[in-house]
Amino acid sequence: MTLAIRRQHAVTAGSRGGAGVAAMPPRIHDVMQALAHAIDGFELPAVEKIAEHRQEDPFHVLIATLLSARTQDATTLAASTRLFRAARTPRTMAKLTPRQIEKLIYPVSFYRHKARHVIATCRLLADRYKGQVPSTMEELLTLPGVGRKTANLVLILAFKSSKNICVDTHVHRISNRLGWVRTKTPEETEDALYSVTERRWWPYLNLYLVTWGQNVCRPVHPRCKTCVIRPYCRRVGVSNVAAGVVTTPANSG
Repeated sequence: MTLAIRRQHAVTAGSRGGAGVAAMPPRIHDVMQALAHAIDGFELPAVEKIAEHRQEDPFHVLIATLLSARTQDATTLAASTRLFRAARTPRTMAKLTPRQIEKLIYPVSFYRHKARHVIATCRLLADRYKGQVPSTMEELLTLPGVGRKTANLVLILAFKSSKNICVDTHVHRISNRLGWVRTKTPEETEDALYSVTERRWWPYLNLYLVTWGQNVCRPVHPRCKTCVIRPYCRRVGVSNVAAGVVTTPANSG
């Protein structure tokens, strides 16, 4: 699904009331509606782009997400492209040596560690799951190197889940800055977001907040002056807004 289609689906969903669903706090609704339009001019995050280009293939989404941890998007995209050019399925990728995978994915962060996880994951997929990526959280978490963030993103992008929220550092940071949650870890943020956001937004939270976090609501020097969601943001942990300098942690006090 292209970004334009995903954005339109979210805008349409956001305009409907759900039967038996408690009203969402207007501030969250307004933020998501504003971001649905605002992100249209930005590049897709790397894994979203790979999902789109690879017809949302679960295996490619899984491997790209494994490579993306603590790695710049451009590096993730280039490394994933090289790797998929060499091997497109779990069985063919499992036949590569660790050294071959290291060379293909370098310079992603922790490339040696990730190469071992890729091979182990591919072997497990081939042996236990008949070469297919499993579609449940419990099964995905049995794969080497796969945590909740990776599993949630695979479920959302590859299996069209509307029951999961993917939280990375951008989602964690911005959710706290906005004042939606008051949490210390991404895991705590995921749990809290299920309670404070309406389900219609769950598949889009990662796309919207990651895109906004990479381009506007950055870790250091956020562009508060030109931010379309500034009217709804409590700017928790952000001081000297005119200069856009983060001087205190989001959970201080």
